[in-house]
Amino acid sequence: MPFGEVVCGAPGSGKSTYCYGKHQLFTALNRPISIVNLDPANDNIPYPCAIDIASLITLQDVMDEHGLGPNGGMLYCMEYLDANFDWLEARLKELGSDAYVLFDVPGQVELSTNHEALKHIVQRLTKIGFRLAAVHLCDAHYVTDAAKYVSVLLLSLRTMLQLELPHVNVLSKVDLIVQYGDLDFNLDFYTEVQDLSYLEKALNASSPRYTALNMALCSVIEDYSLVGFETLAVEDKASMLHLTRAIDRATGYIFVPPHDAPAPEGTLEASSISASTRPNTFSLFSSAAGSMAGSVGDVQERWIDAREQWDAFERKEWRQEGEAIRE
Repeated sequence: MPFGEVVCGAPGSGKSTYCYGKHQLFTALNRPISIVNLDPANDNIPYPCAIDIASLITLQDVMDEHGLGPNGGMLYCMEYLDANFDWLEARLKELGSDAYVLFDVPGQVELSTNHEALKHIVQRLTKIGFRLAAVHLCDAHYVTDAAKYVSVLLLSLRTMLQLELPHVNVLSKVDLIVQYGDLDFNLDFYTEVQDLSYLEKALNASSPRYTALNMALCSVIEDYSLVGFETLAVEDKASMLHLTRAIDRATGYIFVPPHDAPAPEGTLEASSISASTRPNTFSLFSSAAGSMAGSVGDVQERWIDAREQWDAFERKEWRQEGEAIRE
């Protein structure tokens, strides 16, 4: 059974960078991964691309032929892919039944919030056997402003309701958050979406005319009680591994290494059958059913409260590791 992630988020949230970082991580771990670019405007792809929508349609061709602007052209491209889904299905089958696929989708938020084309594509992927999770990236700097934070919560909630998938919301670029000012609360207030009434003072200070509207929006978010966030610093291995574990738990994915892979005795079944059908208790309890290591408090300490000390510590560790390798 193939598994995958639908990587969505606003422009600039770090979708392509995340896909590239995940490809590097999984390659190092010897985990299977293929990346599908579904953005017809992305002509500067940083990662190895298994399937590229540019082979089917490009945004520039649509704009030239139909006289559409960038947003209208993007919607047309997604509708065209939906109508020609067999093109995508045929290429996905070539990846095999044990594939793990990242779908890098365009950044236009209307595609994941109210337009039906992407939703139809996701539904058809599910029907052909994919177990998917939506990974919704939001730039972490939005939490430094109360009004922007509420807007990100609304965007995340609407995306969850639209795509109807197991959903992991992510505050990306958390390693850069200190550049945008101090937080009003600890980081866990924002990741766990705690009592939003505490934002009333900050919201009133920035837009006193809309106090009632602001609190009504907060009430809608709390009534659904669906939104929460993981954090991501894409260049930090521990952060990437933590997010990978969270996504594996959402999809139910359990990585079973090949039967001849180096591993402790008794952890792999001596069988050459497909990994997706080979039982493995060790893999089960070290991935989807295992406990989640680390906490938001650790993230705050690493990237906000004691960043300089941690940076110095890591530089020292890297220096010692390099000297050990040279010796």
